[in-house]
Amino acid sequence: MLRPGEGIGTVLTADAYGQGEADAALGRALAGVARDDYCLIGAVGHDFYVGERDGPRGFPRFTDPRRRDPSEYAGYLRMATERSLDRIEVDRFDLLLLHNPDRVGYSSEAVWDAMEELRETGFTEEVGIAPGPANGFTLDLIGCLERFGERIDWAMVILNPFEPWPGELCLDAAARHDVKVITRVVDYGGLFWGDLRPGMELASGDHRAFRPAGWIEAGLEKLERLAPIRERTGLTPMHLACQWNLAHPAVECVVPTLIQEAGPEARPIEAQRAELAALPEGSLLGEEDVAEVRAVGDNAGCMALKGANPAHEGEERPDRWALSSELIAVGERWGIDPARDLVPH
Repeated sequence: MLRPGEGIGTVLTADAYGQGEADAALGRALAGVARDDYCLIGAVGHDFYVGERDGPRGFPRFTDPRRRDPSEYAGYLRMATERSLDRIEVDRFDLLLLHNPDRVGYSSEAVWDAMEELRETGFTEEVGIAPGPANGFTLDLIGCLERFGERIDWAMVILNPFEPWPGELCLDAAARHDVKVITRVVDYGGLFWGDLRPGMELASGDHRAFRPAGWIEAGLEKLERLAPIRERTGLTPMHLACQWNLAHPAVECVVPTLIQEAGPEARPIEAQRAELAALPEGSLLGEEDVAEVRAVGDNAGCMALKGANPAHEGEERPDRWALSSELIAVGERWGIDPARDLVPH
């Protein structure tokens, strides 16, 4: 499943996944594969080396001021990158992402000096940023692209036909700064794979338990409304989702999540991989199709967003903080009104 080939040549890992175990598993899968035959994406930034996990919020970020000051950022990032490469048993990444940064990660010159140093010293060919883990970080990402866009090659955001908001708000800024976009959660929690059914029980610990009650039923109803487009184009639900994402400016890569569903009737996860690899080349969706899908999937204001947010109260957290005057100005430059565009309604 993890070994590149048969139509899929890119693999993605993050050092915090399994506290290094995902790196090691990928390394085993890559054994014997020529290094130039695949593209390797890594991600660093969660400090699991000395930090303790805070439930679903994950590990503290390496930029936590209680742990280190800016003069130590470069040393941490080099250490984390070297250890990740050692576990994978390779000598370089093709792309290294700053993984789920806190407020400092989006705005610190020292952080992006350190990321650039990793490129210059050969640890990675390109560098990028991966906001998360939840939806949001809109103005933070745009502000980061405005400030450091010349150094950033890629950004990864959540985007799919049933979750166009808020990821779509960042796409014009990415295109303006020549930053290519990876879109994740293209599958909308697995719904676009076509394997979810009303009333299905999810496995214990499944991250989709955070979604609101009834999301499967509501999603299936929306999917049925897209049946005419799928029938006309011959696209599977997953192929439709991927092509819809790729129709947007700056989007160059789609990363659906492959999930082995529970139950005897669930199809093998290998079938999902094969379906993804069979994505048709070239777009089968016209502008009207893209707009129609967007209208069906409109989710604006459906959730509380992470990152800088006008609704935030209390102390700054690793994944949520108050809206600054600088970020309000970012919104004004891009036509984003935080009180209108970044809050639930």
